[in-house]
Amino acid sequence: MRALAAAPVRAAYALYAVLTFLVLALTALAAALVLPGVYRRRAAARRVARAFLWLAGMPLRVRGMDRLAAGQCIVVANHASYLDGLVFTAALPARFSFVIKREMSAVPLAGLFLRRIGSEFVERFDRNRGAADARRVLRNAANGHSLVFFPEGTFTRTPGLLKFHTGAFVTAARAGCPVIPAVVRGTRAALSPTGALPRPGRIEIDILPPIHAEPHGAEASSAALRDRARQAILLALGEPDLTCSGDSARPPHRAHGRSARASRS
Repeated sequence: MRALAAAPVRAAYALYAVLTFLVLALTALAAALVLPGVYRRRAAARRVARAFLWLAGMPLRVRGMDRLAAGQCIVVANHASYLDGLVFTAALPARFSFVIKREMSAVPLAGLFLRRIGSEFVERFDRNRGAADARRVLRNAANGHSLVFFPEGTFTRTPGLLKFHTGAFVTAARAGCPVIPAVVRGTRAALSPTGALPRPGRIEIDILPPIHAEPHGAEASSAALRDRARQAILLALGEPDLTCSGDSARPPHRAHGRSARASRS
């Protein structure tokens, strides 16, 4: 009975959240079209993203921002929801651009907005085009650009961490910049991949210590970066390793209480 009574409230909230998102998304698009310079457009997008999270009752807490001190880096994070890009837009400084699957460039209005804020699109299915996109991303990284990747490339209905693609780590190894793992929590509950209605709730990002490439060849360095970053995210996330099966897919041990907070600081 209680769930039945709560259904109209949840539906009303979902309608409010969707309408709020649409109004603010159009505001962000207008700003991206009229503002000169990609940094100003990203700063405007950041303000709009923060406004949406606040209005939608999804307070954002970010820990470890000092690990993003001035200087080039590549942020890699777990991917749990369509909200992840918006949340990292709200959290990160304007010097970061996002590496996004090319299909998004064809989405009306969204593709235009993402291009205006300097997002990098990469092809996932056409090998030749994908290689050209990877070279372009690498050139931008070599020129000192800081990038954000979701190296799983997608997310699933099942909580847990998928395997990581190597693009982010090849780029970091060849550009000679550190990889900074990050963990996002709360977006799966706020906007579930199962298609459930959005709901309010706290969202958290933990920025983990940077990982530097080892002095090997680019291929060996990128593989080591990938494995070390994935392990760091897996341990901090506390969700199953979806590349395993059976008992090995249980979440790794995660500290609780004061010790957990100390390990994230």
